[in-house]
Amino acid sequence: MSAVPQLPLALRYPQDERLETFIGAPDGALAQLRAIAVGASADWVYLEGAGGTGKTHQALAMCSSAEQAGRLPTYVPLPVVVGRVREALEGLEHRELVALDGLDAIAGQRGDEVALFDFHNRARAAGLTVLYTARRAPAELGLVLPDLRSRLGQCVRVVLQPLDEEGRAAVLRDRALRRGLAIDEAAIEWLLSHSGRELGGLITLMDWLDRESLAAKRRITVPFLRQVLEDGRPRY
Repeated sequence: MSAVPQLPLALRYPQDERLETFIGAPDGALAQLRAIAVGASADWVYLEGAGGTGKTHQALAMCSSAEQAGRLPTYVPLPVVVGRVREALEGLEHRELVALDGLDAIAGQRGDEVALFDFHNRARAAGLTVLYTARRAPAELGLVLPDLRSRLGQCVRVVLQPLDEEGRAAVLRDRALRRGLAIDEAAIEWLLSHSGRELGGLITLMDWLDRESLAAKRRITVPFLRQVLEDGRPRY
């Protein structure tokens, strides 16, 4: 039995994680990733970026795009399967797109690295597409297998950069618009100045505020933010 968590489709490929909803990608990257996801390009991808730059968003989005194109994708969160990578990847060469998210988690784990190297070679032979994500370049991951490092270096490398304040504000506006959430521009500025800079945390906070505003039947304003946050913000 596979060690990959079998999540409901809506959780694996949530509506908010789509290529068209990603803000701040390098020029041409979204078109390139879409072509790879739908099978119009045979390139493999190494998606690199610091925490909070959207690597998981892109991995899920590519799986969603592949599925919409009639392909068979699989998303594997590597931190969840540390020590069981061989089991988790068994049989996946029969899929068409495999997104391996979080290579950092298995760097230095020789058994997992060997399992990944073996899968990489089987996947190449089977003609499927693989997407890797990691916080650093292959040479900086601390991999113990030089051959694995070499294989990863052959992938198309896409580097995601952290968003500046304007970019983070754009993400919050876009998320609010797509959810039909009423939020004042001043409230967005207040959130950015009173919360952490990590985008994932801001999005979690926005989701919580969405529920709070719905329950209170109020739009999100600065006074509303001050009121609800006095009761304690969510953990993230």
